[in-house]
Amino acid sequence: MRAVLQRATRAAVRVEGEVVGEITRPGLVALVAATHDDGPADVATMARKITELRILREERSVLETGAPVLVVSQFTLYGSTRKGRRPSWGDAAPGAVAEPLVEAVVAALRERGLEVATGRFGAMMEVELVNDGPFTLLVDT
Repeated sequence: MRAVLQRATRAAVRVEGEVVGEITRPGLVALVAATHDDGPADVATMARKITELRILREERSVLETGAPVLVVSQFTLYGSTRKGRRPSWGDAAPGAVAEPLVEAVVAALRERGLEVATGRFGAMMEVELVNDGPFTLLVDT
């Protein structure tokens, strides 16, 4: 699995103009993608990283601060631009594989007691955020 974590003061996801998920106080936005061979161990590792990385202000974690997390699926994180002018999406897991994995990350975060908002899997989404720092981190399992 792969995620881009962005520390944000606030963030929202809209689908067809409707807000489907948002955080209204400082927390993290996690853009999450899965590849073909990801499984339960990758889900557990990703949830642990999102929860425990000390990347919020004063080197604190989401778990320590009770900060909210907005999880948005984003298969394009596995896009390859090595050849040509068109990205290749071959490393991204198909929706039928990726959706349950992203949902499992969300469930694992909630099991840890976190406040989690989400986008809508497979939808054309508008993601708006105010990056705090700016602070952006790439996480691979």
